[in-house]
Amino acid sequence: HNHCCYAVKGGWCVCPVKTGFCEGFVFPSQDPLDRADFNAVEYINTLFPTEQALEEAQKAIQQLFGKIKDIKDKAEKSEQMVKDITRDIKQLDHAKRHLTTSITTLNHLHMLAGGVDSLEAMTRRRQYGEVANLLQGVVNVLEHFNKYMGIPQIRQLSERVKAAQNELGQQILADFEEAFPSQGTKRPGGPSNVLRDACLVANVLDPRIKQEIIKKFIKQHLSEYLVLFQENQDVAWLDKIDRRYAWIKRQLVDYEEKYGRMFPQEWCMTERIAVEFCHVTRTELSKIMRTRAKEIEVKLLLFAIQRTTNFEGLLAKRFSGCTLGDGTVKKPEVPPPSTNPFLEDEAGTETDEIVIEKSDAEKPKKPKAPDNPFHGIVSKCFEPHLYVYIESQDKNLSELIDRFVADFKAQGPPKPNVDEGGAVLPSCADLFVYYKKCMVQCSQLSTGEPMIALTTIFQKYLREYAWKILSGNLPKTTSSSSGLTITSLLKEKEGSEVAKFTLEELCLICSILSTAEYCLATTQQLEEKLKEKVDASLVERINLTGETDTFSIVISNSIQLLVQDLDAACDPALTAMSKMQWQNVEHVGDQSPYVTSVILHIKQNVPIIRDNLASTRKYFTQFCIKFANSFIPKFINHLFKCKPISMVGAEQLLLDTHSLKMVLLDLPSIGSQVVRKAPASYTRIVVKGMTRAEMILKVVMAPHEPPVVFVDNYIKLLADCSTDTFQKILDMKGLKRSEQSSMLDLFRQRLPAPPSGAESSGSLSLSAPTPEQESSRIRKLEKLIKKRL
Repeated sequence: HNHCCYAVKGGWCVCPVKTGFCEGFVFPSQDPLDRADFNAVEYINTLFPTEQALEEAQKAIQQLFGKIKDIKDKAEKSEQMVKDITRDIKQLDHAKRHLTTSITTLNHLHMLAGGVDSLEAMTRRRQYGEVANLLQGVVNVLEHFNKYMGIPQIRQLSERVKAAQNELGQQILADFEEAFPSQGTKRPGGPSNVLRDACLVANVLDPRIKQEIIKKFIKQHLSEYLVLFQENQDVAWLDKIDRRYAWIKRQLVDYEEKYGRMFPQEWCMTERIAVEFCHVTRTELSKIMRTRAKEIEVKLLLFAIQRTTNFEGLLAKRFSGCTLGDGTVKKPEVPPPSTNPFLEDEAGTETDEIVIEKSDAEKPKKPKAPDNPFHGIVSKCFEPHLYVYIESQDKNLSELIDRFVADFKAQGPPKPNVDEGGAVLPSCADLFVYYKKCMVQCSQLSTGEPMIALTTIFQKYLREYAWKILSGNLPKTTSSSSGLTITSLLKEKEGSEVAKFTLEELCLICSILSTAEYCLATTQQLEEKLKEKVDASLVERINLTGETDTFSIVISNSIQLLVQDLDAACDPALTAMSKMQWQNVEHVGDQSPYVTSVILHIKQNVPIIRDNLASTRKYFTQFCIKFANSFIPKFINHLFKCKPISMVGAEQLLLDTHSLKMVLLDLPSIGSQVVRKAPASYTRIVVKGMTRAEMILKVVMAPHEPPVVFVDNYIKLLADCSTDTFQKILDMKGLKRSEQSSMLDLFRQRLPAPPSGAESSGSLSLSAPTPEQESSRIRKLEKLIKKRL
């Protein structure tokens, strides 16, 4: 390292240029102190071999100490000499600073004294232009003397300034009173330069002076309004509310022309006049509406509200709302503009239909548009009378529902609309369009309790629509098919005489179902919109769950009607199946006539229902599932009635069962040009149910000798522990009673042991009812209902 000049112990060199140690440099050292075998005793003995050498070293150390002490004493003397030299400099510096402060203070005092004299003289001469500039300067200079108020002369000047300010305030108020008298017949004077300068002075004076000037001027400016539109005047009533707003518009134009330059721009006098007009108008309208409440009818109320809200909108376009600092109306914060182009703009779409979209819940919420800072500043007075509007909407909706009922009776059910996937009743769209219009209109009037009252009205007529228009027009079921004979079913046109719903009635049921689904989805959206419009504190009181449940009931009833219709159409065929002499069948042929009849009904009904429910596919799937759950247990129940059965008869029944199974599996897409795979939930039901029917027939076909093998095969194939079912199988085989008795005993013996902990009972049947038992119970209930109807 070039900068290293000497080595230290350990071989590290100290750099005089850079502080610290040089990195990584080790020099060879000849210093005995650096040797690994260094011996301190030997080294000391080498340096000091004799006592005399040791004494000389001590003397040298004492001399060195003396020199160091001498240097320290000289340094202290030098420091004291510097202090003596700088002491005089510090004194001169303090003297200079004090002298500068004194000169500045004297200058300020001179300015203050001269300014106070000039201020008093200008005040007497009403030279407000010069006073405005001078007064601000005097006030600023006086602030420098706040710590000198103990001096009488300073305190006297301060009191003179305050007196001048008070005199200026009273004098300016008097000048304005003379120019714009609040009482008397003297016409107000025009603008003047004196008053304009006086306003500049008022900006410097106590803020109460400015407020008093503004208050008196506005009061004088609106005095004519209170006279022209006092309560006893005809023009004061709501039907002439336009004249109030026309008057203030003229006044504001007149003000701008005459006095626009008299008041400082930052006073916002035009807006202040408009705001005070609004406060006065709201008070006056509230008073007159309380007095003449019985004369308020909805058209008049809405007319007044519309004109008022239009006026409030004009104020928002013209003014910023910066003077609304009294807590009456708060100026809103404008949210940042949204970059999402898909947010719906409600402005201008008050009468549009609420759009139903499945992904509506996934849409980002639209930021609320900035509120009008003047909204409600006048129209708030109408809120106590909005019950008139609510009652009117109640009446209008009642008439609307009655018109829907009358139109349906006059026009009849909607025409079949297969091509478009079924028709939604147009009345439901009309209802929700009217709802949205009312909701938007009411939210403009109030977002408080009136919105809750309107929601209650909405709920009432949603239920009315569900029961009167939808449920009330569902076709009624009939039982005219009971007169059919087996011969007519088998020999004549198969199933053509079975009384069932017509094409128009099927389309009507599908239309009502689609309409109910539309109403359900739109009611949910209506609830969300109402929650957006109402005050946050009232959101919890908006709940349309009961109404959506009502539409769900209509949907369920519609599906049940479609199922019952197809199910009832198949009943004669199943009855014919159970009445056939199956023990006399001699050979297996094509499918039996009853199967053809069932298939015919399915092919007639299902495509119509599917096409009319194309827009509500999930409910068509529900229809298919419910039909399968109804038809298959009924088919199995009728199988048990086919007794006795020969081997060939059982083979024919098995062929028929397989045909029905294939048709049922294909039922969702039967007769369709587009073949779609049936839903898995539906397929499972059909496969499970019809496989059970096939297993029953296979058990019947099995020989009953030896009995043990027959019983074990039955238990293996059907896995049914019910003795009732086993008894039915034996009846189908045509066994004698004695044979059945021994077979039943063997069946009970061969049954698997019940699970541990199961309750003992006289019957070994499963705790849950079998499909046959459940079907029988349902059938009995249906017969009871039909009998009562």
